[in-house]
Amino acid sequence: MNQKPNIIMILTDDQGYWSLGCNGNREIRTPNIDALAANGTNFSNFFCASPVCSPARASILTGQIPSQHGVHDWIHGGGGESPSDPPIEYLAECTGYTELLAANGYVCGQSGKWHLGATCTPQKGYSHWFATLKGSGTYRDANVFRGTELTETKGYITDIITDDALSFIDECCDKKKPFYLNLAYTAPHSPLVDQHKQEYVDDYMERCTFSDIPQEPRSPWIQQHPVEIRHTEAFMNPDREYVTLRDLLAGYYAAVQGVDDGVGRVVDKLRERGILENTLIIYTSDNGYNCGHHGLWGKGNCSTPLNLYDTSCKVPCIISMPGTVKEGAVCDSLLSAYDFMPTLLDFVGIRNPNADKLPGRSFLPALMSGESGNYREAVTVFDEYGPARMIRTKEWKYIHRYPYGPHELYDLKNDPDERFNLLWETRNFVHSPAFVEKKADELFHEMQAWFLEYVKPTRDGKGEPVYGRGQLCMVGPDATKRIAFNPPDPTKYGKKK
Repeated sequence: MNQKPNIIMILTDDQGYWSLGCNGNREIRTPNIDALAANGTNFSNFFCASPVCSPARASILTGQIPSQHGVHDWIHGGGGESPSDPPIEYLAECTGYTELLAANGYVCGQSGKWHLGATCTPQKGYSHWFATLKGSGTYRDANVFRGTELTETKGYITDIITDDALSFIDECCDKKKPFYLNLAYTAPHSPLVDQHKQEYVDDYMERCTFSDIPQEPRSPWIQQHPVEIRHTEAFMNPDREYVTLRDLLAGYYAAVQGVDDGVGRVVDKLRERGILENTLIIYTSDNGYNCGHHGLWGKGNCSTPLNLYDTSCKVPCIISMPGTVKEGAVCDSLLSAYDFMPTLLDFVGIRNPNADKLPGRSFLPALMSGESGNYREAVTVFDEYGPARMIRTKEWKYIHRYPYGPHELYDLKNDPDERFNLLWETRNFVHSPAFVEKKADELFHEMQAWFLEYVKPTRDGKGEPVYGRGQLCMVGPDATKRIAFNPPDPTKYGKKK
């Protein structure tokens, strides 16, 4: 390779693995993303580090798990977007791979969602800064930070984020500079109704059965009025009387199709500038999403207790670079967001001096060959959300909630959709009670040992009161408020009496 490869990280918000044509969805329209998969490698077992946006994004950027970097919930305080909310750089003490890229000659650009604190300030090696406010908001005429200046945009934010990304690509090409672009869409995060391109919404409303999404009985763990539905209602047309499930699904699909349009425009720009074959394109999401799966609507924080179902934790991951990355391959190796940083640095040949303190391992051999392989020491991934922790192999999943449970054990070989928690289920036709107890104990101790190796004690999430309603400040000795996490609102949780 004569010059450094360019890198584009396309990061969506709240996108389930199931919501792409290349991943089996028969009704959603994603031709440009599907083309990326056809021209690259589709990783079918890629998991986020935490099933909610801010900690998941922090783990992608730093290679650290939440109990190392200290972001355990979506960031509610410290955005620096108003005088009443002073900025907090949550990752100031952590090295992001963008800082290493910038130190090695890359121009780094941020276009879209940041949501890692101090949105008002360029950071982590980024010289181009276009950042949307908070975690989500209106898709129309949204306010953003261009550098340190707060400005109002006009139009559909998904298209505006793409416009900014294309301008950044042109600028770098004109200057003949290698670049890294974090193209971070707010879609398909709520709000989902009266926000997206009407022609797309109408098309899905008219022709779709949405049969690819199981509408399961309402979970007893779901909030009485799920936060993502409340958020949608806050932005809907005031003349609308109510929101139906079909409205929500059509909006979600339309939001994903809007992203697909942006992906097509980016690929066209790379081709136009003659750099497509020298640009690594990664398409993934911060966390998964339930649209009726398990009787839930939302991600890890849509239930009490916080959930770690695969539908909340498993995300799409497609990597493409024609002529370099194996084309048309599907790799089912178990991989995690914390494996991304070492893989990217391995790809561009940059050494990370702190690599031995990170849990991730490079999966570059799988990326280059398209073949599955055991690139983790135990063919295992781990996940956490506050006091809830998960260990997952290809055949088993164990979830432990500190201090008192409820705990879960799933036999993924016989129960891939996680229907039967073997620690509760009495209709067990495969395993004896003694086997179940032994397997749960074995996985628990393996999980304990792994987290003990990587957790930073002052940032340990298992003792934090994380409710899924937002993080207000740093945790541990760096906390600036009496409580670091918003407490639950009892009127918003559980079934109606």
